[in-house]
Amino acid sequence: MVSNKTDWIEKEIAKLKSAGLYNEAPTLKSPVSAHVKLNGKPLVNFASNNYLGLASDKRIINAACAAMKKYGVGPAAVRSIAGTSVLHKKLEKELAKFKKAEKVLTFQSGFAANLATIPALVGEEDVIFSDELNHASIIDGCRLSKAKVVRYQHNNARDLEKQIKAEKGYRRALSITDGVFSMDGDIADLPGLVKIADKHKILLMVDDAHGEGVLGKGGRGIVDHFDLHGKVDIEVGTMSKAFGVVGGLVAGKKVIIEWLSQRARPFLFSSAMTIPDVAACLEAVKILTKSDNRVKKLWENAGYLKDQLSILGFDLGKSETPIVPVIIGEEKTTREFARRLREHAIFAMPITYPTVALGRARIRLMNSAIHSKEDLDHTAEAFAHVGKELKIIQ
Repeated sequence: MVSNKTDWIEKEIAKLKSAGLYNEAPTLKSPVSAHVKLNGKPLVNFASNNYLGLASDKRIINAACAAMKKYGVGPAAVRSIAGTSVLHKKLEKELAKFKKAEKVLTFQSGFAANLATIPALVGEEDVIFSDELNHASIIDGCRLSKAKVVRYQHNNARDLEKQIKAEKGYRRALSITDGVFSMDGDIADLPGLVKIADKHKILLMVDDAHGEGVLGKGGRGIVDHFDLHGKVDIEVGTMSKAFGVVGGLVAGKKVIIEWLSQRARPFLFSSAMTIPDVAACLEAVKILTKSDNRVKKLWENAGYLKDQLSILGFDLGKSETPIVPVIIGEEKTTREFARRLREHAIFAMPITYPTVALGRARIRLMNSAIHSKEDLDHTAEAFAHVGKELKIIQ
């Protein structure tokens, strides 16, 4: 007989701590910017997805405050009952222009957007072809759909086609990929995936969470990056990273967006985005539409830091974006590396199993347009010092 109903949980937590896999969420005491305060100590911030430095931008803050004074704070309802504000409609209209899409529907988060979209498009009689390194929100959306899930080799269009040809007897099919793979920083072969989806007449969906504000002209995303407007059926995105706020979006064909407004459960059964969030996102779209200077600066900073770390001898994997994975390998060593970086005033998080494979732990650096050259030089110096101490580099 079990003496305590939660004994097993305590044992599992102890195992996580012993293996160096226990996560402790750091608590910030400052706005999210190029520098943050953690436990009272100022640090250079490479842990946030604040690509363009908009999370604490005064224009964003002022827009949110002004909207609250006019419209209040919370929607107090789901979108389909009484939770849709004129601001929600305006944001969706402006996002459609920005993304060059027929129509856009917004959600509470990028995670919610995936949970909403996938089960609304496929079910038990259907099949999903999913990249083996797709984000957890895609995996969970696939599970909720109850469709058969066939994983194809990472970023391998030929293997995708092989898997499609091997599947028989399904009603509908959906091919899904991340646009930018968040742990490695590589970009999906979207042109190749489009050709295969068209050839086999199946829907194609891309989750562009880390492409929004990063890829394409003025940060319009992976579809713009490859000039594939109108050729990708569903484009999921987030406004919680480069936009600096929170919220998800689905852009695509008008008929698909209309269907989601009728059947997407997070849209129908969860309260809408708050007023200040919507207003802040609107301001972010306005900023990106007016100028691409921040996007250019982001890439400039990323290229410089990558060069410095590569010269030092660090393994940066196959990143093609401002995401810089410094691959250490062993989990405990990686956590120790991150701890020592904080002693050098660098805030960068260790990424370990189950987020990445065992033995592939890394320090993931998230570049920002608002990091100074001094920030980047200091970071490279800190990595050199800690890397030599832990015998990662010579």
